[in-house]
Amino acid sequence: MDCDCLAGVDVIPLAQVALQLRSEDDVVVAKVPIPAGTVLRFGDETVTVRADVGRGHKLSIRAVSDGAPLRKYGQVIGFARGEIRAGDFVHVHNVLVREFARDAGMCSEVVPLESPGADDVRGFEGYARPGGRAGTRNYVAVISSVNCSASVSRYVADRFRGPDLARDFPGVDGVVAFTHKSGCAMPDDEPTRLLQRVLAGIARHPNISGWVLLGLGCEVNQVERLVKDQQLGNAGPGGMAPMVMNIQTQGGVAKTVEAASAAVRKLLPISAAQRRQWMPVSRLTLALNCGGSDGASGITANPALGVASDELVRRGGASVLAETPEIYGAEHLLTRRAVRPEVGEKLLSMIRWWEDYARLHGATIDNNPSVGNKAGGLTTIYEKSLGAVAKGGQAPLSAVYGYAEPISAPGFAFMDTPGYDPVSMTGLVCGGCNVGVFTTGRGSVYGCKPMPCIKVATNTTLFDWMRDDMDLNAGTILDGTETVEEVGRRIFEEIVAVAGGKRTRSELLGIGDEEFAPWNLGPVF
Repeated sequence: MDCDCLAGVDVIPLAQVALQLRSEDDVVVAKVPIPAGTVLRFGDETVTVRADVGRGHKLSIRAVSDGAPLRKYGQVIGFARGEIRAGDFVHVHNVLVREFARDAGMCSEVVPLESPGADDVRGFEGYARPGGRAGTRNYVAVISSVNCSASVSRYVADRFRGPDLARDFPGVDGVVAFTHKSGCAMPDDEPTRLLQRVLAGIARHPNISGWVLLGLGCEVNQVERLVKDQQLGNAGPGGMAPMVMNIQTQGGVAKTVEAASAAVRKLLPISAAQRRQWMPVSRLTLALNCGGSDGASGITANPALGVASDELVRRGGASVLAETPEIYGAEHLLTRRAVRPEVGEKLLSMIRWWEDYARLHGATIDNNPSVGNKAGGLTTIYEKSLGAVAKGGQAPLSAVYGYAEPISAPGFAFMDTPGYDPVSMTGLVCGGCNVGVFTTGRGSVYGCKPMPCIKVATNTTLFDWMRDDMDLNAGTILDGTETVEEVGRRIFEEIVAVAGGKRTRSELLGIGDEEFAPWNLGPVF
């Protein structure tokens, strides 16, 4: 370790053990554990570390007076709770959250991405779907309209597990039951419409080549109405009529399982006849998400994913950021990139809705980060959000979508979802995302059928410890062996490979059947 001496004490260059992200920042982020008593040099100054600082946690490099704003990423992440001295460990014990004005700067920082050269064409092997869409996987779905048909839907899917399916229909990735805990005892207005939009999103998903819809018969979310309201009448394979049935009409569980299984058997040869073919990466719609974040997320995996997102967008693809409560405090960085004022205003209106929604339930939108986030070094929702928006790169914000609304245009966009990972990703999947990247610093093992999900570790310790679950390691940025841009390029190449059929770690482990989780909006009666 390089060091010099100051009155007999070894002095370590700050850059060797910590990162200062912006010159105006009050804190640095530890790359490795820094023991109390360590003396650090930055520029012509030195600072003595006053308490142990864990990897990913923050150390103050200058004094911050009581109540004054505290900066990281060049942005406010909170306010000093009492005086913070140079060398202090900075975390929940000496930082508080309060409201502060943020300049939306509407449309003030729109910088179009440079298009690739005419000879720089990238593509992948995908499935051609109606409307020019592309499938990256080839599943058959059994969709429950209501929780009361969930078990029956699973019984049907279970009949097609095991080696026989792969032997008889090698082009089919599987038969998946999409079940949930809703569909009845709910208001017959916006909550029902939202659920219908989610279920229709699965039926229309480019990774679904055929589907069967199962209801009970007496629920609020009637299957016939769902088909009519969501215009699913010609959404079956080859334009054939959808296969829809109710347990009560069929005569019970056993008869419905037999009838639905027979329907699936009719679909399988049609699905198996699909073949992968070359198509441009502009057919990809990328879901951006993070979970189990830590202090390295906003420094390594998230900005690297932002590079990959920009690479896809500049090639004509779509990339969609989500988790509205987890951009809170950083929304101004997105509104400044909005291509039109109404796009930015739509995002701000969603922020206001979430503030009201939280108050309605006696909570506040800043009731975050989670226990694991804090253990990993994240102190406030503002800090977490500033790191989270880095997943969206630098592309202009071209559109803002409601939960599970169809993603209808290329470019970088935002979707309104909760921060809870399964619910958020379900919205993105049902909006049409056909490949996803999920960054994690604490070790999320998330996967979501029918969309393949690439998991990126934010630090090398996690990647080595959970190598069977992590697809890529972005910790090399913190280690100093790769740049953000280099890791971003690796993520982009992995996106293209996975879109073309490479299996993700979660797919190899069989994860993804239980993660379908529609947003249950409204009361339960």
